[in-house]
Amino acid sequence: MCGVIGILAQGPVNQAIYDGLTLVQHRGQDAAGIITSDNTKVYLRKDNGLIRDVFHTRHMRHLAGNMGIGHCRYPTAGSSSPAEAQPFYVNSPFGLALGHNGNLTNAAELRDSLYREDLRHLNTNSDSEILLNVLAHELHAVLGGRRDQQLNSGDVFQAVEGVYRRVRGAFAIVAMIVGGGLLAFRDAYGIRPLVYGAKRNANGLSHMFASESVALDVLGFELDCDLRPGEAIYVNYRGEVDRRVCVSNGQQAPCIFEHVYLARPDSIIDGIAVHKTRLRMGEKLAHKLQREWQDKDIDVVIPIPDTSRTAALQMSYELGLKYREGFIKNRYIGRTFIMPGQEQRQNSVRQKLNPIELEFKGKNVLLVDDSIVRGNTSTKIIQMARDVGAKKVYFASAAPPVRFPNVYGIDMPDGDELVACGRSEEEICREIGADRLIFQDLEDLIDAAQEGNPSITQFETSCFDGSYITGDVSEDYLYNLRKVRSDDAKSRSSKTLELNDVNSYSYS
Repeated sequence: MCGVIGILAQGPVNQAIYDGLTLVQHRGQDAAGIITSDNTKVYLRKDNGLIRDVFHTRHMRHLAGNMGIGHCRYPTAGSSSPAEAQPFYVNSPFGLALGHNGNLTNAAELRDSLYREDLRHLNTNSDSEILLNVLAHELHAVLGGRRDQQLNSGDVFQAVEGVYRRVRGAFAIVAMIVGGGLLAFRDAYGIRPLVYGAKRNANGLSHMFASESVALDVLGFELDCDLRPGEAIYVNYRGEVDRRVCVSNGQQAPCIFEHVYLARPDSIIDGIAVHKTRLRMGEKLAHKLQREWQDKDIDVVIPIPDTSRTAALQMSYELGLKYREGFIKNRYIGRTFIMPGQEQRQNSVRQKLNPIELEFKGKNVLLVDDSIVRGNTSTKIIQMARDVGAKKVYFASAAPPVRFPNVYGIDMPDGDELVACGRSEEEICREIGADRLIFQDLEDLIDAAQEGNPSITQFETSCFDGSYITGDVSEDYLYNLRKVRSDDAKSRSSKTLELNDVNSYSYS
């Protein structure tokens, strides 16, 4: 997963894009970038690191112009090279930049066709660079060698239709056309989130695209809409807005894991309040626990901060049990799920969380987490609870068992790196060292989200049920994906980068 921001305003946008990126930083902590334009030139800064570390005053001064896009990256395919930081840029046609959240399932085919048929050179292994070059080629083909430089929305949408014909997978795109405007579009299933909003001030109307609505809220933009599956919105340099659904077979199926873990609780995705969904997840999990464990001996409910707090609080209320904060979180450690290697995740867990002994000592505690993915974090946290005196440690997951890899932009390798893969719930319980383990039912998770927007009849749930909605994910694809996504591959990639002493990639 990644975070994308795009802003077109009547004045400088560099600070607004920076502020917007900080609000979606939770979606990617590996690299960050901003590209802006003053309608004639482009200004780019990107590098590995957190947003606060990538951008200094000298960089911000350099990012001139009233249009731009920003991106924070979480790598899903092994490489953390600074060259793969986004946005990507090509200088033809017009000058085109792109930021992408998601993952293409036919990237290998596209890479080959771009080289052999479109005669385009790719400089990285990123599928986002592939997307940019496909868009550039399609836009060039639509223009047909025209020299008038009068780009209209019909040209743009025709090019986007060409992208949809060629590209498969999940993608939420914000692109910048120098001298043209901002373009945003979402895959035909609406798997990855993307919203549009606007605000009016003394200087006129400003427009903004973002991965999550919270970025619009904080910056004072009014949420206009979530982009529909297969929809493109184009805002030209004069601020005129046009939109078109560019696929005839769009089918809404947003990723349900956004509500489990990825999104901020103060965001609204496809009309569904994330906070409310997590409350309902806690309520439904409590009802399941009451049905299956009537003689429970739980003394206290303790969340594993931060994502599980909402569900844990509602569970305690429904069960009539005490809710206590038993772990203090170090705010200066990143989200362990999205760290690029298992060694980094394991080393950071103990630094990230410290138990409050008096909340555990002599008690039977129910720990609540949003999900269990690899299991290593859960194992360490359970042991931490025992080390400070817990009599029994029960564990509840607000999501079902994660048994399958996600191929749509979330790093979920399978095999030994998914604790639920090939194991029963009893075996998972023993593996993580809990005295008892309870998982959310998939049907209840879907109901919890769907209640927020009954018009959504289907969600992307592949990591729980192995059903890949795009219909093009084969066993060979999953096998090849394992080879590049595994922690071993990431470790080898990281060591290669160290040996090569790769420098930051920046135009500033």
